[in-house]
Amino acid sequence: MSKLIDKLNQASQSAPQPIGFRAVQPASSKPKMLLIAKPTKADADNLAEYISGADGVLLHIPQNPTAKTLQKVSRTIPEIPWGWWLEGNGQRKIEQIAKAGCDFIAFPATSTSLAIPKGDKVGRILQVEASISEGLLRTVGDLPVDAVLVTSEQDGEYPLTWHHLMLFQRFANLLTKPLLVSIPSNLTTDELQALWDAGVSGVIVEAETGQPAGKLNGLRQAIDKLT
Repeated sequence: MSKLIDKLNQASQSAPQPIGFRAVQPASSKPKMLLIAKPTKADADNLAEYISGADGVLLHIPQNPTAKTLQKVSRTIPEIPWGWWLEGNGQRKIEQIAKAGCDFIAFPATSTSLAIPKGDKVGRILQVEASISEGLLRTVGDLPVDAVLVTSEQDGEYPLTWHHLMLFQRFANLLTKPLLVSIPSNLTTDELQALWDAGVSGVIVEAETGQPAGKLNGLRQAIDKLT
Protein backbone atom coordinates (compact mmCIF):
# COMPACT_ATOMS: atom_id res chain seq x y z
CA MET A 1 0.00 0.00 0.00
CA SER A 2 1.00 3.63 -0.48
CA LYS A 3 3.06 4.87 2.47
CA LEU A 4 1.25 8.21 2.52
CA ILE A 5 -2.19 6.60 2.41
CA ASP A 6 -1.20 4.30 5.26
CA LYS A 7 -0.25 7.36 7.36
CA LEU A 8 -3.48 9.13 6.40
CA ASN A 9 -5.54 6.14 7.50
CA GLN A 10 -3.80 6.19 10.85
CA ALA A 11 -4.44 9.91 11.22
CA SER A 12 -8.13 9.53 10.37
CA GLN A 13 -8.67 6.99 13.15
CA SER A 14 -9.43 8.38 16.58
CA ALA A 15 -7.04 7.22 19.28
CA PRO A 16 -8.86 5.36 22.14
CA GLN A 17 -8.89 7.10 25.51
CA PRO A 18 -7.16 5.30 28.41
CA ILE A 19 -9.48 3.75 31.01
CA GLY A 20 -8.80 3.38 34.71
CA PHE A 21 -5.15 2.72 35.47
CA ARG A 22 -4.11 2.00 31.89
CA ALA A 23 -0.91 3.74 30.80
CA VAL A 24 -1.39 6.90 28.77
CA GLN A 25 -0.53 6.44 25.12
CA PRO A 26 2.90 7.97 24.31
CA ALA A 27 2.64 11.23 22.37
CA SER A 28 4.91 9.90 19.61
CA SER A 29 2.46 7.08 18.81
CA LYS A 30 -0.69 9.18 18.73
CA PRO A 31 -2.27 9.90 15.34
CA LYS A 32 -1.34 13.33 13.98
CA MET A 33 -2.38 15.50 11.06
CA LEU A 34 -0.06 15.07 8.08
CA LEU A 35 1.83 17.92 6.41
CA ILE A 36 2.24 17.58 2.64
CA ALA A 37 4.43 20.03 0.73
CA LYS A 38 3.50 21.14 -2.80
CA PRO A 39 6.65 22.56 -4.47
CA THR A 40 6.17 25.29 -7.05
CA LYS A 41 8.55 23.51 -9.42
CA ALA A 42 10.33 20.17 -9.66
CA ASP A 43 13.77 21.44 -8.73
CA ALA A 44 15.22 18.16 -7.56
CA ASP A 45 18.58 19.70 -6.67
CA ASN A 46 17.12 21.80 -3.82
CA LEU A 47 13.95 19.83 -3.17
CA ALA A 48 15.03 18.34 0.16
CA GLU A 49 15.85 21.79 1.59
CA TYR A 50 12.48 23.50 1.25
CA ILE A 51 10.29 20.48 2.06
CA SER A 52 12.02 19.78 5.36
CA GLY A 53 9.42 18.82 7.96
CA ALA A 54 6.88 17.44 5.47
CA ASP A 55 5.35 13.95 5.66
CA GLY A 56 4.89 13.83 1.90
CA VAL A 57 5.46 15.78 -1.30
CA LEU A 58 2.91 16.51 -4.03
CA LEU A 59 4.49 17.65 -7.29
CA HIS A 60 2.02 19.86 -9.16
CA ILE A 61 3.89 20.81 -12.30
CA PRO A 62 2.12 21.81 -15.57
CA GLN A 63 4.34 19.89 -17.96
CA ASN A 64 4.57 16.10 -18.13
CA PRO A 65 7.54 14.73 -16.17
CA THR A 66 10.49 13.10 -17.90
CA ALA A 67 11.90 9.80 -16.69
CA LYS A 68 15.13 11.58 -15.75
CA THR A 69 13.27 14.15 -13.61
CA LEU A 70 11.28 11.46 -11.81
CA GLN A 71 14.33 9.35 -11.05
CA LYS A 72 16.16 12.40 -9.70
CA VAL A 73 13.25 13.30 -7.43
CA SER A 74 13.11 9.74 -6.10
CA ARG A 75 16.84 9.76 -5.30
CA THR A 76 16.67 13.21 -3.67
CA ILE A 77 13.96 12.35 -1.13
CA PRO A 78 14.17 8.54 -0.66
CA GLU A 79 12.56 8.60 2.80
CA ILE A 80 9.60 10.87 1.97
CA PRO A 81 6.57 9.58 0.00
CA TRP A 82 6.07 11.70 -3.11
CA GLY A 83 3.23 11.91 -5.57
CA TRP A 84 2.19 13.59 -8.80
CA TRP A 85 -0.79 15.74 -9.68
CA LEU A 86 -2.34 14.47 -12.90
CA GLU A 87 -3.74 17.06 -15.26
CA GLY A 88 -4.25 17.30 -19.01
CA ASN A 89 -2.88 14.09 -20.51
CA GLY A 90 -0.91 13.20 -17.39
CA GLN A 91 -2.66 9.84 -17.04
CA ARG A 92 -0.61 8.61 -19.99
CA LYS A 93 2.46 8.87 -17.81
CA ILE A 94 1.09 6.95 -14.83
CA GLU A 95 3.02 3.73 -15.49
CA GLN A 96 6.27 5.66 -15.94
CA ILE A 97 5.58 7.62 -12.74
CA ALA A 98 4.85 4.45 -10.76
CA LYS A 99 8.08 2.80 -11.94
CA ALA A 100 10.07 5.83 -10.78
CA GLY A 101 8.87 5.32 -7.20
CA CYS A 102 5.76 7.53 -7.09
CA ASP A 103 3.80 6.73 -3.92
CA PHE A 104 0.48 8.40 -4.78
CA ILE A 105 -1.36 10.42 -7.43
CA ALA A 106 -3.88 13.23 -7.04
CA PHE A 107 -6.39 14.19 -9.71
CA PRO A 108 -9.51 16.36 -10.13
CA ALA A 109 -12.78 14.46 -10.43
CA THR A 110 -14.24 16.71 -13.13
CA SER A 111 -11.39 16.58 -15.66
CA THR A 112 -9.62 13.23 -15.30
CA SER A 113 -10.24 10.19 -17.49
CA LEU A 114 -11.38 6.94 -15.90
CA ALA A 115 -8.53 5.21 -17.77
CA ILE A 116 -6.16 5.42 -14.79
CA PRO A 117 -4.67 1.96 -14.19
CA LYS A 118 -5.50 0.36 -10.87
CA GLY A 119 -2.78 -0.70 -8.48
CA ASP A 120 -2.28 -1.37 -4.79
CA LYS A 121 1.12 0.32 -4.60
CA VAL A 122 0.12 3.80 -5.81
CA GLY A 123 -2.46 5.64 -3.70
CA ARG A 124 -5.28 7.61 -5.29
CA ILE A 125 -6.37 11.01 -3.99
CA LEU A 126 -9.54 12.45 -5.55
CA GLN A 127 -9.90 16.24 -5.64
CA VAL A 128 -13.51 17.43 -5.51
CA GLU A 129 -15.15 20.84 -5.58
CA ALA A 130 -16.25 22.35 -2.28
CA SER A 131 -19.72 22.84 -3.80
CA ILE A 132 -20.27 19.12 -4.48
CA SER A 133 -23.73 17.93 -3.45
CA GLU A 134 -24.26 15.76 -0.38
CA GLY A 135 -25.53 12.91 -2.55
CA LEU A 136 -22.44 12.84 -4.75
CA LEU A 137 -20.14 13.22 -1.76
CA ARG A 138 -21.62 10.12 -0.14
CA THR A 139 -20.89 8.05 -3.26
CA VAL A 140 -17.16 8.75 -2.92
CA GLY A 141 -17.02 6.08 -0.22
CA ASP A 142 -17.78 3.44 -2.85
CA LEU A 143 -15.22 4.68 -5.38
CA PRO A 144 -11.76 3.05 -5.83
CA VAL A 145 -9.93 6.03 -4.29
CA ASP A 146 -8.01 6.21 -1.01
CA ALA A 147 -8.45 9.81 0.13
CA VAL A 148 -10.26 13.03 -0.80
CA LEU A 149 -8.80 16.50 -1.32
CA VAL A 150 -10.83 19.70 -1.14
CA THR A 151 -9.16 22.97 -2.03
CA SER A 152 -10.14 26.21 -0.31
CA GLU A 153 -10.08 29.69 -1.81
CA GLN A 154 -9.13 32.69 0.30
CA ASP A 155 -11.92 35.21 0.74
CA GLY A 156 -10.97 38.67 1.97
CA GLU A 157 -8.08 39.26 4.34
CA TYR A 158 -8.40 36.03 6.33
CA PRO A 159 -6.80 32.84 4.94
CA LEU A 160 -9.19 30.61 6.89
CA THR A 161 -12.75 31.57 7.83
CA TRP A 162 -15.63 29.93 9.65
CA HIS A 163 -17.15 29.21 6.24
CA HIS A 164 -14.05 27.16 5.36
CA LEU A 165 -14.37 25.28 8.64
CA MET A 166 -18.06 24.56 7.94
CA LEU A 167 -17.14 23.10 4.55
CA PHE A 168 -14.35 20.96 5.97
CA GLN A 169 -16.59 19.72 8.80
CA ARG A 170 -19.27 18.79 6.25
CA PHE A 171 -16.77 16.76 4.25
CA ALA A 172 -15.41 15.02 7.34
CA ASN A 173 -18.93 14.13 8.52
CA LEU A 174 -19.98 12.59 5.20
CA LEU A 175 -16.77 10.91 4.07
CA THR A 176 -15.53 7.48 5.07
CA LYS A 177 -12.06 8.20 3.67
CA PRO A 178 -9.24 10.47 4.93
CA LEU A 179 -9.75 14.17 4.19
CA LEU A 180 -7.01 16.47 2.86
CA VAL A 181 -7.35 20.24 2.54
CA SER A 182 -5.17 22.85 0.86
CA ILE A 183 -4.15 25.71 3.17
CA PRO A 184 -1.81 28.75 3.19
CA SER A 185 1.46 28.44 5.09
CA ASN A 186 0.71 31.19 7.64
CA LEU A 187 -1.97 29.47 9.72
CA THR A 188 -1.74 29.76 13.50
CA THR A 189 -1.69 26.87 15.94
CA ASP A 190 -5.31 27.59 16.89
CA GLU A 191 -6.39 27.43 13.24
CA LEU A 192 -4.55 24.15 12.74
CA GLN A 193 -6.18 22.80 15.89
CA ALA A 194 -9.60 23.73 14.51
CA LEU A 195 -8.87 21.74 11.33
CA TRP A 196 -7.69 18.72 13.32
CA ASP A 197 -10.77 18.89 15.56
CA ALA A 198 -13.00 19.05 12.47
CA GLY A 199 -11.61 15.76 11.18
CA VAL A 200 -9.00 16.89 8.65
CA SER A 201 -6.36 14.14 8.27
CA GLY A 202 -3.77 16.14 6.34
CA VAL A 203 -2.97 19.60 4.98
CA ILE A 204 -1.28 20.51 1.70
CA VAL A 205 0.91 23.62 1.77
CA GLU A 206 2.66 25.29 -1.16
CA ALA A 207 6.44 25.26 -0.82
CA GLU A 208 8.03 28.00 -2.89
CA THR A 209 11.51 27.31 -4.18
CA GLY A 210 12.65 30.80 -3.19
CA GLN A 211 11.53 30.55 0.42
CA PRO A 212 14.03 30.12 3.27
CA ALA A 213 15.14 26.53 3.82
CA GLY A 214 13.16 24.84 6.58
CA LYS A 215 10.20 27.23 6.48
CA LEU A 216 7.78 24.31 6.79
CA ASN A 217 9.39 23.30 10.07
CA GLY A 218 7.32 25.94 11.87
CA LEU A 219 4.11 24.27 10.69
CA ARG A 220 5.57 20.87 11.52
CA GLN A 221 6.25 21.92 15.11
CA ALA A 222 2.77 23.45 15.46
CA ILE A 223 1.11 20.28 14.13
CA ASP A 224 3.15 18.06 16.46
CA LYS A 225 1.78 20.02 19.44
CA LEU A 226 -1.89 19.62 18.49
CA THR A 227 -4.06 17.83 21.03
